[in-house]
Amino acid sequence: MQSANLGSSGLRVSDLTLGTMNWGDTVDEIFAEEILRDFREAGGTTIDTAYGYADGVAEEILGELVAGSRREELVLVGKAGISRTTGSRVVDTSRGTLLDQLDATLRRLRTDHLDLWLVHTWAADVPLAETMSALEHALATGRTRYVGVSNYSGWQLVAAHSILQQARIPLTANEIEYSLVERSADAEVLPAAQHVGAGLLAWAPLGGGVLTGKYRRGVPADSRAASGRHSGWAARRLGGNSDSIVDAVATAADGLGASPAQIALSWARSRPGISSLVVGVRNRSQLRTVLASAETQLPPQIAQALDDVSRAG
Repeated sequence: MQSANLGSSGLRVSDLTLGTMNWGDTVDEIFAEEILRDFREAGGTTIDTAYGYADGVAEEILGELVAGSRREELVLVGKAGISRTTGSRVVDTSRGTLLDQLDATLRRLRTDHLDLWLVHTWAADVPLAETMSALEHALATGRTRYVGVSNYSGWQLVAAHSILQQARIPLTANEIEYSLVERSADAEVLPAAQHVGAGLLAWAPLGGGVLTGKYRRGVPADSRAASGRHSGWAARRLGGNSDSIVDAVATAADGLGASPAQIALSWARSRPGISSLVVGVRNRSQLRTVLASAETQLPPQIAQALDDVSRAG
């Protein structure tokens, strides 16, 4: 696995980032340990988590697994601003809540700092300057080495950058959804990130599993689109223009002797501005498929064909 600088910063991230959103939910401690071990043996360094994942259980599992590891070998990415402790999704990006959640994250992870800390989502009910002041304070107190945002639009990203710039703090990253079936970021987010020097961490690069081809003959009972907390999100990516994109990915996979997942991930990894793909897997088999994408090179004409069909979609 290769690594690269995140945007224009000096922070090095592996080109695949291990996502932990399902840890403590569909991934238990045993599977998490196996997945993390295989990921690190393959050269992966970057691990993404969040205060609200499984109401904190994901961070607790990760903290248990990395305890005793050489801290300098890991790039820990955390997020704050979303919780589900009330049973429903609560967004709060106030300074007090963000810093409280950061402290809880550090306790669960058994570390004194994160390598990258992100505001998990935009919230219009809190002044942006207040939200950014939490990032500034976290840096000043050594709780994190770099800061950024997640799920920010182009103008939101530039606005956040402008506030941090006044304090001589770079906005290092924006973590966004990006895949062949979700390219809305092309219009404004990617150019904005390039303008401010932020790297992009792409979550759901397989479109919630749609790009693996597993939905071509229906919706499997154990799939994300069939059940679970994110079933509605995954189901919205089925049908319509997605079908032609999935067919094109499958055709490319057949021609190259690879899996559809390898093709989709290879395409996403090569996109300008994308520093790392955040991949969430439920078992070692899925991880092996993801890791194999690092060896998959798309011929330029196939990459262009996928770009054309997905852009039209």
